[in-house]
Amino acid sequence: MDGIKNIIIDLGGVIINLTRNRCIEAFEQLGVSNVRENIVNNFQHKDLFMKLELGYISPADFRDGIRDLAKKNLTDRQIDEAWIAMLGDVPEYKLDLLLKLREKYNTMLLSNTNEIHWKWIAQKWFTYKGLQAGDFFNKIYLSYELHMLKPNTDIFEYVLNDAAIRSEETLLIDDALPNCRTAEAMRIRAYTVQPREDWSHLFY
Repeated sequence: MDGIKNIIIDLGGVIINLTRNRCIEAFEQLGVSNVRENIVNNFQHKDLFMKLELGYISPADFRDGIRDLAKKNLTDRQIDEAWIAMLGDVPEYKLDLLLKLREKYNTMLLSNTNEIHWKWIAQKWFTYKGLQAGDFFNKIYLSYELHMLKPNTDIFEYVLNDAAIRSEETLLIDDALPNCRTAEAMRIRAYTVQPREDWSHLFY
């Protein structure tokens, strides 16, 4: 951590545990065809799902798209519950760690996520100890708001410029190796988190 002043932290797989197969199974039970090909592939969502993560379509458009794929009149709740099924828990020690890190470092959240997932996570997990999501980070950067996705360089450039920080003083903590490789090519230090890893050892 020598020389590190800023920490960019990913959300899914780093802060919140993910079980992608649960989401796939939930959509298959609703009758959404070819869901394995359409939803998850190498950490990148495709087609309808990628448009949602990029903020190119609204949650309402996404739900209509799912109804189209399923050829069924599914309710908004059925669709949202299937989509949220991949989201697991956030261990309390990680929430406490985020609060401690913010006291010492300039911390930022940078996530490929969408409005449905983000609102659910913010309401369920970032209300810890009566707080809000903004209390855990100095800044929050979400792909659906920025219309950019990791591992593309443009989203990292945006964060560096918007936060007015230097790449060599910045650490990325992410669970996707392509994201870490892009960051390293930009002189950002990077640590690739393993599934359900307690990465607090980086700071103690």
